[in-house]
This record gives sequence, structure tokens and C-alpha cells, in this order.
Amino acid sequence: MYYVSKRLEISGAHAVNSSVEGYCEALHGHNWVIVVHCKSAELNEDGMVVDFGRIKRAIHGRIDHTNLNETLDGLNPTAENIARWCAEQVGPTCYRVEVNETEGNQAVWERDE
Repeated sequence: MYYVSKRLEISGAHAVNSSVEGYCEALHGHNWVIVVHCKSAELNEDGMVVDFGRIKRAIHGRIDHTNLNETLDGLNPTAENIARWCAEQVGPTCYRVEVNETEGNQAVWERDE
């Protein structure tokens, strides 16, 4: 099995829709650190699990410096939902995504096998 990881830094804004009243309901920004983990038993025709540039274009290229409420087409942009969205953009080789909203707040999406 081959494993690769790509670390991305994303700047963006969001307003979280929540049943708990708080300051996260107001539009605010973060500098997220997102780590995408991929694996494959076989390498592709280029000798890779997945091209790192493809991961960057699929995620960073679409959401960096945006309002995630608008960019993610109505998805409530919680860290958990952002993690799942990132995995969906990368495709089936992606088995885990870590989204660090702040230094002390992390959400992880992991594919059930």
C-alpha cells in the first residue's frame, strides 16, 4: 500500500448555522490547515497515488480566499463538513482529511472501510 499526504493552508470566511447561539453565526475568517491523506495499492500511470497539484487545484484552487457559505453551494461550512467536502473533491484514493480551524480545533473525516 502506498500513502501520501498533502498539507494545504486555506484562508477564508464562513458563518456557521447552528442551533447553539454564538459568535460563529456571524461571518468571520480563519486560516485553516487542511491535511489530505490518500492511499492506493497500485500507482497510476505516472507512478503516483494522486498528483499533489491535482489535490491543490481541487481544494485550494476552489476555496482559498472565498466565503465558504457561497463557494460550497449551501453546505453548512462546519469544519466537519469542510473535511468531507475536501475528500469528495479528491476522489476515491482519499481516506482521511484533517481540518484544523484553529490551533486547538480539529475535525477529521475518515472513510469507513
